[in-house]
Amino acid sequence: MQPRNMSMSGVVDLAAVKAAQEAKAKAEQARAQAAREGGTGAISPADLVIDVDEAGFERDVLQRSAEVPVVIDFWAEWCQPCKQLSPVLERLAVEYNGRFLLAKIDVDANQMLMQQFGIQGIPAVFAVVAGQALPLFQGAADETQIRQTLDQLVQVAEQRFGLTGLTVDPDAEPGGDAQAAPERPAGPHDGLLESAVQALDSGDLGGAIQAYKNVLNEDPGNEEAKLGLAQAELLQRVQGIDPQQVRKDAAEKPADVQAQITAADLDLVGGHVEDAFGRLIETVQRTFGDDRDTVRMRLLELFEVVGFEDPRVIAARRALARALF
Repeated sequence: MQPRNMSMSGVVDLAAVKAAQEAKAKAEQARAQAAREGGTGAISPADLVIDVDEAGFERDVLQRSAEVPVVIDFWAEWCQPCKQLSPVLERLAVEYNGRFLLAKIDVDANQMLMQQFGIQGIPAVFAVVAGQALPLFQGAADETQIRQTLDQLVQVAEQRFGLTGLTVDPDAEPGGDAQAAPERPAGPHDGLLESAVQALDSGDLGGAIQAYKNVLNEDPGNEEAKLGLAQAELLQRVQGIDPQQVRKDAAEKPADVQAQITAADLDLVGGHVEDAFGRLIETVQRTFGDDRDTVRMRLLELFEVVGFEDPRVIAARRALARALF
């Protein structure tokens, strides 16, 4: 089987908004508690590679993914490419010094996990970040490709979820574990935010939008609500539109501001982030007055959806500034 790169680009999963905020809070509280107790919560380099089975998956992968990205290596004893890939991943786990945790899963002994991840062949490598699964690559891969993928994973985990990894102490006893993150105290708006996530899960975009607006009425600076609102409004805008007609209109009417804006929304929902940004920046360059301001405001809304710390947003903001000035 040929290697198949799996992109991590695109819109952040709406259901992951709350998970991201909780992951940040738990990671920060774990570091703070370790500092108060005079410890580091350090682990041994030997503990950066762990064997995981179905019984321990929630504890060893899902729960740990709230403090560190967990890379999953699906392998089997009979798989020759696995025997080439696994040692590379194990070596890199130690080399990356706690920026990710490597979990090895034997598919013969854990076929339910293999089915849940939809794996068609091995080796297959996934990551779990704040409870969110990300496919990385499948099949044989060279070390350069693996490093590039891991670098991107670490960057996404830190920028979007605040996960800076584990503290590794070469002198720590193997089998030790980092300080478990304490439960985050309930916030004043957690009920409304939970209602918004439930509305999104059920497809009630209007209900989700109202729930996020209710939070922002009381707390205008709430980042989770601002991000959730921007994403829910984006999905509502593209609901029911004809993608083929939208793209046809955009191609035939380059000067039509609304056609370009709608196509950009569709681009973003489809995960084509750079295309969406580039389309609107080009439209800014071609327009003036109220039309230009309308395009600029939509572009800022899309920046909110992806996240202002995302490298693609940073690059697009520079390009927007050049287009405006």
